[in-house]
Amino acid sequence: MENLVQKTLVGPFKQILTMNNLPDKGPIKDNQLEIIEGGGILIEDEIIAAVYEKKQFDEERKHYKKKSGDKSYFKVEKDAVLVPGFIDSHTHMIYAGSRAKDYARRNAGESYLDIARKGGGILSTVKKTREASFKQLKQLLFERGLTHIKCGITTTEVKSGYGLDLENELKTLRVIKNLKESRSLIPELIPTCLSAHVKPAEFETHEEYLNYILKEILPIIKEEKLSNRVDIFIEEGAFTPEISLKFLETAKKMGFKITVHADQFSTGGSEVAAKVGAISADHLEASGETEFSLLKQGNVIATVLPGASMGLGMHYAPARRMLDAGLCVVIASDWNPGTAPMGDLLIQAAVLGANQKLSIAETLSAITNRAAMALDLNDRGIIKPGYLADFIAFPCSDHEDIFYNQGVLRPNQIWRKGTRII
Repeated sequence: MENLVQKTLVGPFKQILTMNNLPDKGPIKDNQLEIIEGGGILIEDEIIAAVYEKKQFDEERKHYKKKSGDKSYFKVEKDAVLVPGFIDSHTHMIYAGSRAKDYARRNAGESYLDIARKGGGILSTVKKTREASFKQLKQLLFERGLTHIKCGITTTEVKSGYGLDLENELKTLRVIKNLKESRSLIPELIPTCLSAHVKPAEFETHEEYLNYILKEILPIIKEEKLSNRVDIFIEEGAFTPEISLKFLETAKKMGFKITVHADQFSTGGSEVAAKVGAISADHLEASGETEFSLLKQGNVIATVLPGASMGLGMHYAPARRMLDAGLCVVIASDWNPGTAPMGDLLIQAAVLGANQKLSIAETLSAITNRAAMALDLNDRGIIKPGYLADFIAFPCSDHEDIFYNQGVLRPNQIWRKGTRII
């Protein structure tokens, strides 16, 4: 017997912000937002089948008064504003241990690079992550995923990069894959290989380590389909632009999509990202007009990470200037144990929006439809027929309340792939 399609009608919503028909790059004015008042959504299994305006919705719900077999009606009793599920396109959520001591040392005046040179920083997290078992890392990532989903994040990227050898890089990526396949209560996980985070102590030169990644780690990642994305940290204390470009060009020839940690403390990464045809360049706190031009010419998405600026006590990436230069700007949390331990995308987006004078449309787009572009996903980030039924509702009557409350207002309905999580 053929399985029936499960249909669920959801609504009515005070407002539905579809994020449809918006420009992929440059500024967005608030009056460009498509807002449906009093409408609802029809879900068929995991997909949005229809987006109804009020008159259509009122007519349609007559057929969904009672749950019967393949049809059900989820009535929204109180005022609610519906938006696409948030997408966090840059995190380091799989790790063990804490870097609270690093935070205290930075606040006492030591620099990020000085702490790293003295044995703190990324390599201290590498030690703890290598010591952690598969089961422990899976539980830690699951718990962080639960935190994310409660904040309305339905898709999140997760990088490796705290293993830094074959055994432990594979361990972390296998955890991500295993959890992605076995859990539905957390966001969909998009894995990225960041084996080129920093050089581990057991290698003498940076070139030697990058060759090790290319020859030993990436072939197995490709064979096991653990990730189709490769990242590298281009910065003093990590990898120079020159050797990074060669590494990324080789990884791209192997079939990997490219993203880059660029221009956090010094420039050079944006140029590499543009030359190699990266999907995105992430951080960009040090970027200026020259870098904006390079990214625009290379059609590279500019991903800004306000959580790192908060954690380091430094200036934010110049998102307003990037938008005005015609770039596609995305906001991500950079959730990591060292510089961005908060991991709260909504708070970070709201604070950055106020600091950089971003419109509501620009801020929301940067964590929905444009964020989907940064992960090369064309099936989410917009509420429209044919897209995944990933959407969230806030208990308010006007969408402006979401960012006005700077993260205190939380979604009270969360739907992921057609299933109501909260």
